[in-house]
Amino acid sequence: MRLQIGLTAVAIFLAAGGYILWTQSQDDVLPVDIAYGNGQIEAVQVDISSMVAGRIETVSVREGDMVTPGQVVSTVDAKIIEAQLAQAKAQIAAAEAERAAAQAQIGQMEALLALAQEEEERSRALVARGTSPQSNLDTLSTNVAVAEANLEAARAALLAHERAVDAARAAADQIAANLEDTELTAPTVGRILYRLVEPGEIISAGARVMTMVDLSEVYLEFYLPATQAHRLAIGDEARIKLDVVDAVVPAIVTFVSPVSQFTPRTVETADERQNLVFRVRARVPQELVEAYIDYVRTGIRGVAYVRLAPEPGQAPSDWPAELQLADLSNLPLPLN
Repeated sequence: MRLQIGLTAVAIFLAAGGYILWTQSQDDVLPVDIAYGNGQIEAVQVDISSMVAGRIETVSVREGDMVTPGQVVSTVDAKIIEAQLAQAKAQIAAAEAERAAAQAQIGQMEALLALAQEEEERSRALVARGTSPQSNLDTLSTNVAVAEANLEAARAALLAHERAVDAARAAADQIAANLEDTELTAPTVGRILYRLVEPGEIISAGARVMTMVDLSEVYLEFYLPATQAHRLAIGDEARIKLDVVDAVVPAIVTFVSPVSQFTPRTVETADERQNLVFRVRARVPQELVEAYIDYVRTGIRGVAYVRLAPEPGQAPSDWPAELQLADLSNLPLPLN
């Protein structure tokens, strides 16, 4: 037992000493304006959820499958929604027929108004010549007022029928959108991580059907102390060295946190005396991700290197030989 404890202590001592020597060697070899930090390859996880409730009809992908933007990954039984859409289209037709009848009614009311106005004018002329009593003119004037009121009512009815047509079409559009939502598609390129439903299951609106890893943005996230982070800008060039590949991967700084935080326990920084650090994200070029997409894995550990803005009066340093980019087609992984 004592021998085992002693060997464990020696192993821990050697590991700690090795890390310290490695850190010091890095500090000695790297130029002062090149910073680095440990991290891991990451990508966003996306939940593919259903907008409509119903019975799952098909699930066309398995866990681990690659998907492309717009690819159908699952469908919900659409029979009920298709029936609702047919009913909505019938309601549109009925509303349009009522609108046509209202338009015809307006034509009739306009004709009656014109006739009443002509009769009123003739009666007015006869009254002026004394050949017709005033009572006839009063009656015809009332008829004109009634015809005008009927015309206004017909126009209001037409407006109401037009709004009814608009409402029926909007309801049909909503149902048509629900019908489209019965086909669940991948929002971006990625890999299926979890398949959460099977054909025949009943789901509610908003239920998750599967989870995928979005491979449209693959990055390594690391941390830099405040003395270095303020000299780093979005778009700066970066280099990544992964634990599993003996090669230098190009990257671009796409995020530098505007807010500092305390050093996470799982992150090792070059200067342990710095308690406040800034989160930095170095993104791998998408064309490189797509070339090796079958081998992209999140969680792989690595080290990211960035070139800081030089101090006043100093020129930026060149990348050291061990961080120079080589022909990426020679990476020790087979291409498709």
